[in-house]
Amino acid sequence: MQQIVNFILRNKTFLFFLLLLFISVSLTIQSHSYHKSKFINSANSITGGVYGMSNSVSSYFNLKEENNKLIEENLRLRSLITNHSVNTASYIDSTSFSGQYKFTSAKVIKNSYALQNNYLTINKGIKDSIKEDLGVISSKGIIGIIDNSGSKYATIISVLNTTSKISAQLKQTNQFGTLSWNGVSPKFVQLTDIQKSATLKKGDTIVTSGRSAIFPKGILVGKIEDFKLDITKNYFEIEVKLFNDMTNLEHVSIIENKDKPLIDALLKSDE
Repeated sequence: MQQIVNFILRNKTFLFFLLLLFISVSLTIQSHSYHKSKFINSANSITGGVYGMSNSVSSYFNLKEENNKLIEENLRLRSLITNHSVNTASYIDSTSFSGQYKFTSAKVIKNSYALQNNYLTINKGIKDSIKEDLGVISSKGIIGIIDNSGSKYATIISVLNTTSKISAQLKQTNQFGTLSWNGVSPKFVQLTDIQKSATLKKGDTIVTSGRSAIFPKGILVGKIEDFKLDITKNYFEIEVKLFNDMTNLEHVSIIENKDKPLIDALLKSDE
């Protein structure tokens, strides 16, 4: 306190000048509309700039939260679209709809793509209801299938795995075959067992066939880059360029077919 008093005594003349200056400026602004409007505009400009900077900083630090909201909204919309496609005959109330497929978002924390048998690791596991044999996709298409699930993490058999076998088809027809990988390029997978009667052209879209309980029909895979007919087998061998860049993955969606246990039980009973 004594230091404050000493400071005021040492600078009393200067402080008195500042007081008089403040009073005079205030009187000038209050008595002249022009000066008053200029002062208000300047103050608004300064405070607006400060608030703008503050909002920009706040928005930057909230990007993660906003991104997660967008991911969840995309999952909700994807769920509506996917479930609607398998039940187009009935009316869908988007506020209370509960369909066959459930979607869960996850983040890729490890990804291999240069091996013969590649896997991914995600930050969701059993506590998030993630279990084996669930399909995994991104906004651009198919990624792989859950191979093993721990408490907090799970591994995925990538489509870039020579043991991976997924049913896929030509988008424009019901002609389907087996999607696999020859271990050569992370940009391409191979579709085999398409009958020679099929009409093919480069650029045609390949999607999942829906002939398993893992992926619904119509999930994007890629487009035809090249194809040839295996005369000995009377089937086409098709080179498919993936829509996904498998070397650059971050956010994925896990698909759970709620009817899968029923389907699996039925298939076992027919064996």
